[in-house]
Amino acid sequence: MGFFSWHTNDTDRSIANKYSGRTTFKVYMRDNKGNVWVESDYEGYGRFGGKDYYELLAEMNGLGSDRETGIWLQFKANQKDVIYPALFEHSTSTWESYRGQKSSSCPEQGYFYDDEDDDEDNGYSPGW
Repeated sequence: MGFFSWHTNDTDRSIANKYSGRTTFKVYMRDNKGNVWVESDYEGYGRFGGKDYYELLAEMNGLGSDRETGIWLQFKANQKDVIYPALFEHSTSTWESYRGQKSSSCPEQGYFYDDEDDDEDNGYSPGW
């Protein structure tokens, strides 16, 4: 089984998993109803604060809590009318500010970073 990961909506930072050797950071997953799940040590399998991203994606689109349906929505469905959970680095970021915009997938799956990217902050500065 492979890893799943994304870039955060608010900072566009790759969400590294705890097995990658990079330091993890707190991620806030928010839905369109105001719910939030907080993950401090992401494992790489799509669960944030005990909630599965793909199940939430299916739920947000009125399709029950089926993970496989959520994966289909993420990767294969006509995504024109799909709304997505938002993944944030900052606790003050809101789902409404991104209007259900899809978080970009992390090509490294939160784990397979190039050797030149091994510096955990990779020059990143959050600006706070």
